[in-house]
Amino acid sequence: MAHDILIVDDEADIRKQISGVLEDDGHTAREAADSKSAFAIIKSRRPSLILLDIWLEGSEFDGLEILRHVKREHPDVPVVMMSGHGTIETAVAAIKEGAYEFIEKPFNTDRLLLLIERSIEAARLKRENKELRLRSGGDAQVIGISNAMNSVRGAIDRVAPANSRVLVSGPAGTGKEVLARMLHAKSLRSDAPFIVLNCVSMQNDRVDIELFGTEGPIEGSDGTRKVGTFEQAHGGTLFFDEVADMPLETQGKIVRVLQEQSFERVGGTSRVEVDVRVIAATSHDLSKAISEGRFREDLYYRLSVVPINIPPLRERPEDIPNLANHFMTQMAEASGRQTREFGDDAMAALQAYIWPGNIRELRNIVERLLIMAPGTPDDPIRLEMLPGEITESAPTPINSGKSGEIMSLPLRAAREKFEREYLLSQVMRFNGNISRTASFVGMERSALHRKLKSLGLRDEDLRRHKSTDAEQAS
Repeated sequence: MAHDILIVDDEADIRKQISGVLEDDGHTAREAADSKSAFAIIKSRRPSLILLDIWLEGSEFDGLEILRHVKREHPDVPVVMMSGHGTIETAVAAIKEGAYEFIEKPFNTDRLLLLIERSIEAARLKRENKELRLRSGGDAQVIGISNAMNSVRGAIDRVAPANSRVLVSGPAGTGKEVLARMLHAKSLRSDAPFIVLNCVSMQNDRVDIELFGTEGPIEGSDGTRKVGTFEQAHGGTLFFDEVADMPLETQGKIVRVLQEQSFERVGGTSRVEVDVRVIAATSHDLSKAISEGRFREDLYYRLSVVPINIPPLRERPEDIPNLANHFMTQMAEASGRQTREFGDDAMAALQAYIWPGNIRELRNIVERLLIMAPGTPDDPIRLEMLPGEITESAPTPINSGKSGEIMSLPLRAAREKFEREYLLSQVMRFNGNISRTASFVGMERSALHRKLKSLGLRDEDLRRHKSTDAEQAS
């Protein structure tokens, strides 16, 4: 990929040489001989990366002073320092000031190009992480008032300070990585790295290098040592996302690393000892995967020291108001917009929807509503503003608009019809759970049973409505 790179060096021959190398590689090169021209170029268009000489003859500021200015004004722009008279002290000072790397002149062309790609990639990942933290509201947190989520939070509080491995299970989109980050944040390792490895994207020909790194000349590498994910996570937490998709051959290697807490780099012969806590997550049935020979049983028992399950959102509709309002506040702060309130009819429909995409889907819909819902910020979000898949799956009493029919009835009949449809909506809202429905409407469980019976709503009626709603949603 082509990048816009600024070269700051007082020697014209050096600038010309580096520009030629960069342009031959497809990049755009701009040149500056001193701090004044460098600042002017940066102001005109922020570069993708800066190659900065430490000693600049005839310049108002030297390289370290320029570096401080750049990191203060443009902290996301990676800077690679150069020098023909470098010392260890100078290199350390540059890294402390925020430089990505220090390279001595004369340098190898291939090494320079590789260093440029790595520094730009590191800056991209850092920027993406920053954006993700902003979008997720900063600190990881598990939100919900349901008994299930209260139990999850209790499990997090108990296991986080320990060093035990944790296996987080639950459908896609339920927030398994959020839970893992919360475990890390509450652990004694919170100041150490949290490294994520997506097992779905593991490539068989690269997996050993990604996990364990390299030492010495390896085919396809530049001869320098690559640090693998286990070594990156030393002292901290390594999160295996969708561990069921890990290649079977790799699973055996992970078993040995977990058992010995050491490994050999690719191309190396000495053992590397690490102190890593492993948290794994899966949306699949690992017992089935074991019986089918796709997942090692010994790895399962090493990972599942403490299992934590996150139930799907459809099983805990009482959590939806808290989640929806949390995401609304979060998205409004991130986009500089004013929050919108949810009307009772819209919230009831959100609670009645089965949420195949779980929390991730809810978050996306809230963001869409914040941007696209008609009306002013002071207007509540109503049922008709929700996406069609939600309004279509809402229980009949919510979306049928029967107010005209009720108004044509005598008071007693209208009240009975309203109570019947209201209670049916609430029972469907809580997925047929009478205890949770009774708690929400403010009735004793036994009293709700009697009321439902008096209104002619039998258990088989409720089950039929429940199954019909599920069939329509699917």
